[in-house]
Amino acid sequence: MKALVAVKRVVDANVKVRVKPDNSGVDLTNVKMSINPFCEIAVEEAVRLKEKGIVSEIVVVSVGAKEAQEQIRSSMALGADRGILVETADELGALEVAKILKGVVAQEQPQLILLGKQAIDDDSNQVGQMLAALLGVGQATFASEVKVEGEKVQVTREIDGGLQTIELNLPAIITTDLRLNEPRYAALPNIMKARKKPLDTKSPADYGVATGSKLKTLKVEAPAERQAGVQVKSVDELVDKLKNEAKVI
Repeated sequence: MKALVAVKRVVDANVKVRVKPDNSGVDLTNVKMSINPFCEIAVEEAVRLKEKGIVSEIVVVSVGAKEAQEQIRSSMALGADRGILVETADELGALEVAKILKGVVAQEQPQLILLGKQAIDDDSNQVGQMLAALLGVGQATFASEVKVEGEKVQVTREIDGGLQTIELNLPAIITTDLRLNEPRYAALPNIMKARKKPLDTKSPADYGVATGSKLKTLKVEAPAERQAGVQVKSVDELVDKLKNEAKVI
């Protein structure tokens, strides 16, 4: 069984994001970049399935700038077998990325497609669902447990009311949640081996996708700083502040 895992290059989760002075976007100058944490969980799950003998090959794909090769190599160091970079300098929306991934799936013919449930930079939570719709295959989002048995996969997913377990026919798309697993650290020998693993570079045009998102970022602002709280002496004073100052009632 072949598994395809999509990963995204994002600002490291431990880095404090800085907004550009002109509010046109996020300042990436000298900023540490990493694999999106949810995507890293997807890679880890694919590697665990390979260790169990269920998956025979793991292909990692990323869509973005040339620098995303770094995140693909990191995925290979974790256990992926080869990588594909669909290189583009354009800012793409979720639908464009899903269309590119559809083309990759058509060429690679994986039985299992794993994605992080969302990226921590845009939080769109759309690519997995869009890809499932474009391919016409089953999907299981927010996965906290994955069990593959023959030509079916059982996925326990987190919903508002608790946990829901569903069964899908393969091929299927799964988007991973935080509680699915804890990604491992790459050992130095594996990091060295990852440098020699095959990595193909493609373009969106290779999959018949025109670049250029229909969405445009107008303005990016840093969140407002939290104000210090105040103590009140009575319920009446609390209600007065909520009504006249906070204006929430």
